[in-house]
Amino acid sequence: MRHNKAINHLGRKSGHRKAMLANMATSLIMHKRIQTTVAKAKALKIYVEPLITKSKEDTTHSRRMVFSYLKNKEAVKELFGVIAPKIADRPGGYTRVLHTGFRLGDGADMALIELVDFNEAALASEKKVAKKSTRRSRSKKAEAAPAAEAPAAEEPKAE
Repeated sequence: MRHNKAINHLGRKSGHRKAMLANMATSLIMHKRIQTTVAKAKALKIYVEPLITKSKEDTTHSRRMVFSYLKNKEAVKELFGVIAPKIADRPGGYTRVLHTGFRLGDGADMALIELVDFNEAALASEKKVAKKSTRRSRSKKAEAAPAAEAPAAEEPKAE
């Protein structure tokens, strides 16, 4: 039974795990996407999303709190300067985990973790979907018919 086991220890001691997640979070912030195993990607998602939420409020306190986790000045600057304004109106769900297959050496399940608002291919496809038109074009008769019915609806009713 796995009662009360909240986090995945990833087969590491706590110091190693914290350092690894801090390095992975820094890489994710700097490069906007990284490839890792599925277990590490899920652990990183839990680690980095609260930091991104803290970056929405650009205060000295929040910068120091994020720096205490990341331990990298450039990553903190990138997070507060570039990422935070772009995700300001998003209520959560800043990262996406995409399964990519299996690693050749040991067969580990691999994944790509990325920041949602920085995937240009996905953003371009969303714009294309929004501009999608109907399969059938409307005839000129269909457009003229509502215009003809509009004056009839405005006639006063007799009492």
